Amino acid sequence: MEKEEQLFKKRIQELAVLAYERDIPVHTDFLTLNEQAVFQSVSATLPPVKVVFAGGSPMSERKVLCFLPSYMEEPADLPFSCLRIQPVSPRFAEALTHRDYLGSIMGLGIERSLIGDIILKDGGAFVFVMQRMAAYLCEQLTAVRKTPVTCSLWEQEGAFPEPELEPMEGTVSSVRLDAVTAFCGRMSRSKVAAFIEGEKVSVNGQICTSVSRNVKEGEVLSLRGIGKFRFEQSGAPTKKGRIPLLILRYK
Repeated sequence: MEKEEQLFKKRIQELAVLAYERDIPVHTDFLTLNEQAVFQSVSATLPPVKVVFAGGSPMSERKVLCFLPSYMEEPADLPFSCLRIQPVSPRFAEALTHRDYLGSIMGLGIERSLIGDIILKDGGAFVFVMQRMAAYLCEQLTAVRKTPVTCSLWEQEGAFPEPELEPMEGTVSSVRLDAVTAFCGRMSRSKVAAFIEGEKVSVNGQICTSVSRNVKEGEVLSLRGIGKFRFEQSGAPTKKGRIPLLILRYK
């Protein structure tokens, strides 16, 4: 992992230098939340070039990092497209999951970094992909699991589709990973330690086995077999010392 991170930092440095010295727009493919954090940690060491993260919506998890020339404030064209995948016969379609859609797309030989967020909505899915893969996917993706599907470019005016989020409010004894995981997964503290240590919890796309790690606002938790949650905010402790929090659950 350390070697991969060093290679990623080197690539970011190369792109920043290219954008600054030639005064041209360049961009990465889709970055994970962890890669976005790595960029933030080295951004002060890069040439003074403007950057913008774009993923389709403010709530996007996977985002493209755009380095801009001096004459741009925003990217002239986003380097990714939004595709709409729908069952040919909704009545007979399987109950398809995020994993099903991702597996079928990657099964066509498309690397994970070329695929952004996958939003399950309106009986199908909206998928963000790098532009250079859009036409290929529209032509080649004909089924997800055993369900025949159509795949087309989503060209409606206005904002891109956004994930449906369900707010969860309550209080916890602390913002440690075990306490927040127990709250999100509705499980007892006695079971949550084994769940975390069993590598079933990811924070910002990285497996985390430290039960005592504090969860920060904006971080995304994935609980295997349960769902994905965004730690939106926490408040001041109550008189009883408990911490109120707001969690957004991805539907």
